[in-house]
Amino acid sequence: MTAYNVVRFRTKPGKEQAFIDAHRKANLDVRGFRKGALIRTGNRTFCVVGEWNDMDSLAAARPQMIGLLDTMRDLLEDLGGELGVTDPVSGTVVADIGT
Repeated sequence: MTAYNVVRFRTKPGKEQAFIDAHRKANLDVRGFRKGALIRTGNRTFCVVGEWNDMDSLAAARPQMIGLLDTMRDLLEDLGGELGVTDPVSGTVVADIGT
């Protein structure tokens, strides 16, 4: 069953373009990953949305996703509330909209 992950970020001041550029250069070549997008949600806030074949593929790719995050972690600001620099969620599709 199709799964998605969504991760919220806030960049340090002045690091927005570097964060965007890092994602343009990023390559997540792992089993089950279909596609992803970086979305600007505010002045220094972004979300990444990833589409996966299933939750097993997503879960198996977590070490690679953390490794990718590590390459740009210094561009990010702590979100507060004990979140650290990311606010991740994931789950399986329960309803397709518009199809």
